[in-house]
Amino acid sequence: MSTYAPDTPAAPSRTVHGLICIEVGMLFFVVQDAMMKSLLAVYPVWMLICIRSLVAALILSPLILVLGSPHRFLTPFWPLHLVRAALFALGFSLFYSAFPFMGLAEVTTIFFSAPLITALLASFLLKETIGPHRIGALVVGFLGVIIAMNPTGDAFTWVSILPLLCAVAYALGQILARYIGDRDSTLTMGLYTLVPAAPMIMLMGWSLNQIVDLGPEFQHLRWAFPTEALSDIPRLALLGGVGMAGYLFISRAYQVANASLIAPFDYSYLPLAVVLAYVLWNEVPPTATLIGMCLIVASGLYLGYRELRAARDGDDQPVVAETVFAPGNPLSPQYNDEDSPL
Repeated sequence: MSTYAPDTPAAPSRTVHGLICIEVGMLFFVVQDAMMKSLLAVYPVWMLICIRSLVAALILSPLILVLGSPHRFLTPFWPLHLVRAALFALGFSLFYSAFPFMGLAEVTTIFFSAPLITALLASFLLKETIGPHRIGALVVGFLGVIIAMNPTGDAFTWVSILPLLCAVAYALGQILARYIGDRDSTLTMGLYTLVPAAPMIMLMGWSLNQIVDLGPEFQHLRWAFPTEALSDIPRLALLGGVGMAGYLFISRAYQVANASLIAPFDYSYLPLAVVLAYVLWNEVPPTATLIGMCLIVASGLYLGYRELRAARDGDDQPVVAETVFAPGNPLSPQYNDEDSPL
């Protein structure tokens, strides 16, 4: 997927630059998801994800054209990219489908089990070694997922499983990204993920509506194109632009500063989501969600720490600290892509 950043500490100015970029990028992703949650009151999931993908593709295409190599429009790895596109379309249709029923912090806390699932899948699919320390961290992290979902609570419904399924799909996509490695640039990977995802998500939406008779509580899953869309084009375009801006800021963060310094700040998404959800909708996460959030973050940070030590000791590098885990982000930044001007 990518090469690891050098062990030499980044210069202070570059470190500050990277930290500012990662925080701005995460803020963009939180705003993107808040916009999705608000727009779902009018527009179906399929339409919003499709528009977001198309807007991002319109931004990526000219970038690839202008920047040239190492970015490219044609790649021999297109079959793997199409699989990633399908996982992205399926995963985030499940993720956003939970929004009308759950708070923003609740949905995203469960989603942040993705780094843990990626580490687990890497041990089976990529034959990466998981020692006792990582096993302990994974146990703690998945315990946090169970607590956050609170399956024995009165408020638990099957909808709580949707963000967990999204995390599984996302983790599988990141495993594929690691398999592809740096043989394709981040922009190429993004283009091949987002463009095919648009028709895929629309096909999923149409198929679901043909098979299932959806009740009024699932209006956000209906097959419909509200007339408001014509007058709402600027806001819908802004949705895609905000998501793409978030990705570009995060990409920049991992380019200018060491991954070991930046990776822990991926988790800043969660407190930002809690604050924004409270400001916009007066949402207060349940105690179980907050406890689960703390355990998931602690587990993920410890996994990243262990991976950093393994990389510095010359072991094969695992994947968790190498990937940005933010809802709605289908990509993985190339940490050592010195030729990229982004």
